[in-house]
Amino acid sequence: MTTATLTRSTEPTQTRPVVSYQVGMSEPTSHLFEVTLQISGWSDDVLDLKMAVWTPGSYLVREYSRHVQDFSVKGQQALKHRKCSKNHWQVETNNQSEITVQYRVFANELTVRTNHLDATHGYFNGAALFLFVPELVKQSVTVTIIPPQNEWQVTTSLPSVDGKENTFIAKDFNTLVDSPFEVGIHQKYDFEVLGIPHQLAIWGQGNVNVERLIRDTRNIIATEARMFGGLPYERYIFLLHLSKNSYGGLEHKESCTLIYSRFGFRARDKYNNFIQLVAHEFFHLWNVKRIRPKALEVFDYEQENYTNALWFCEGVTSYYDIVFPMRAGIYDSKTFLDLLSKEISRYLSIAGRKVQPVSESSFDAWIKLYRRDANSDNSQISYYLKGELIAMMLDLLIRQRHNNQRSFDDVMRIMWEKYGKLEIGYTDEELKNVIESVAETDLSDFYIRFILGVEELPFEEYLEPFGIQLKSVYDDERVPLLGIKVNSENGKEIIKFVEIGSPSQIAGINTEDELLAIDGFRVSGDQISDRLKDYQENDIIQITVFHQDELRTLPVKLAASQPLRYELVRIQNPSDSQKQNFLEWVRQK
Repeated sequence: MTTATLTRSTEPTQTRPVVSYQVGMSEPTSHLFEVTLQISGWSDDVLDLKMAVWTPGSYLVREYSRHVQDFSVKGQQALKHRKCSKNHWQVETNNQSEITVQYRVFANELTVRTNHLDATHGYFNGAALFLFVPELVKQSVTVTIIPPQNEWQVTTSLPSVDGKENTFIAKDFNTLVDSPFEVGIHQKYDFEVLGIPHQLAIWGQGNVNVERLIRDTRNIIATEARMFGGLPYERYIFLLHLSKNSYGGLEHKESCTLIYSRFGFRARDKYNNFIQLVAHEFFHLWNVKRIRPKALEVFDYEQENYTNALWFCEGVTSYYDIVFPMRAGIYDSKTFLDLLSKEISRYLSIAGRKVQPVSESSFDAWIKLYRRDANSDNSQISYYLKGELIAMMLDLLIRQRHNNQRSFDDVMRIMWEKYGKLEIGYTDEELKNVIESVAETDLSDFYIRFILGVEELPFEEYLEPFGIQLKSVYDDERVPLLGIKVNSENGKEIIKFVEIGSPSQIAGINTEDELLAIDGFRVSGDQISDRLKDYQENDIIQITVFHQDELRTLPVKLAASQPLRYELVRIQNPSDSQKQNFLEWVRQK
């Protein structure tokens, strides 16, 4: 087919066309959704159809159109169409006002941002399933679901259409994209918070204690609502997928999708991890879904939407997903400090923190965060992780300056009032101004050093007024640094990461080299630490590898031992002000 573009008629459209979708799944084990798009009242001689390349909340071009097949168009008879680009189809309407588009979408990727169909259920996101007409994205559409079996039920945050079975209405395409569907035999649990109905829908089997989960979820909802003075919706749905070893979430205005390990609810640390996920995705209904950067005020579904502010969107949310379960009484202040300690340990283990500013990490999310390679930890830092720690520092800064009468909570409330309620996008400068107005200090230097720059975060300086210090924890035998990570693959020990500036990198060891021996003796990845205990800093050892099938033995000069982890601990003999600051920081609300 040619990719030439047709010339549009200049005749004005007299009436707005009516758009409806039908989603079938007659053979679930084929993993193929059957989509019918019906357009009534079309009057132009050209119809453009497009598919989103990404979905809001997940900043990566995923090329959803690659899963489209069996595309056809007809009016009273078949209509000619051509593919103009990867996600763009164009139809010659031949004066037909009633147009039916049919296609199928392969769906066998179980994540929160894609589609999945099998013998047990069908789950889909609007961006990944529905073609759209660019001129009609602001008008309402209906969606009718045709389940393959009578016992399959439909769960979505969209309101149903009276008198039409399994038919739902979205006020515009943005709302359709923002309303995932779960179709199948899943368990549904209804509960109320602050007089507003909520629902938990669970697909899959596992060891989740539903009564406990609903109780803790209600506490999370109430605690977060308290910050903003209420809930900005009439109904909310938690979609939970239980699978083998998955983890993730995707926020929506009136729902969220969560995916978690099916047997990850009994151990306390794993359960806390899930509760953090709930707190994170729920907090997004304010921060991101309504309080969002100017660049995301109006979504462009066909290309990247760049912003420097993902450190605020995701990082601040990550900070609060640790804070809120503590405030809700789900875990105590010790667990809170332990969780922050793990985040700081992770941050300080990534060499890329000294290379990539968090503002750049935000901007480059589309090409870096979700496209990791062997050099990622050397060259980049997650805006989730560093943004979370920056949020912690700003919270402590504001609390100290205002004797705990203000906090970062006040930043969020102002952002909600000024930008979130009316969904007016904010600029980087407007965000900075709000934070400065709460702190009542110029944060230009803070921004230059820690957000626009790569200066080390001075945790001790911000923690000391709260009676907390950061303690480095070493292995008892102080294992010297080699600087590689090794995985076993098909009986071989393959080097997957070489830390920049480490002894291994300086010696010329490469990722994908096969590790064979240390000083002439075979070694596996899980034995390296024990073997290195026989050596000291500045010792020279001989590392033998296969580099592209060439046997090499390289001299490596070991470096000083690095901390295993970092711990936030209460200082001995804190002052009264330090005691009070800490109690205010970790106080349940």
